[in-house]
This record gives sequence, C-alpha cells and structure tokens, in this order.
Amino acid sequence: RGLKHEFFKVILLDGKNRIIRDATISEGNLTASIVHPREAFNPAIRDSAGAVVFIHNHPSGDSTPSREDHQLTKRLVACGELLGIKVLDHLVVGDGRYYSFADQGCL
Repeated sequence: RGLKHEFFKVILLDGKNRIIRDATISEGNLTASIVHPREAFNPAIRDSAGAVVFIHNHPSGDSTPSREDHQLTKRLVACGELLGIKVLDHLVVGDGRYYSFADQGCL
C-alpha cells in the first residue's frame, strides 16, 4: 500500500500453514508487474512450502482485480495443483482495502 509501483510477493507456508517467509517475485511499474508461474513457485519449491499466498499491490489504490489478475490467478492455482503446493489465496492490496480471491470464491 502506498508504493509508487507494483510489487508481487509470495508468502510461503509450511504444512500447518505457518509462515516460513515471504519473497518478492516481481517489481513492476505503475500499472503492471510481469509474473510467470516458474518464478512465482521457485521460492516455494526451494523452501519446501506446503502452501502459498500470493499478494500484490495496485498503486492506483483501487483493489479491484484486472482481467489479467484473474487469468494469472487461474494459472497459479493450476500450477500449484501440479506441484502439490496449495494456493490458499491471492490478495490485491489497494488504498485501505484489499480483494481476496479466496473470499470471493475465485480460486
């Protein structure tokens, strides 16, 4: 929140959903951050995470996910299923609010 450009992060969780650590996957510009599932899951594979939560900010302050955010989330969930790493949520942080793909039933 409050950053001038987009950051895409992953929170790594163990088998009991306790935080192992977080990692920055990508730093973008004012309106976008390029994310590929290969890079998104790399820290989770290295640290043997059992689950992940993805999170990124929208510098505009509007937490409404874009069409690209929805497409990326579907790809990440599918890749996580193949890898055996559960995607618990993807959060979009805006100015004083957030959007949770899990809460909205979009996972």
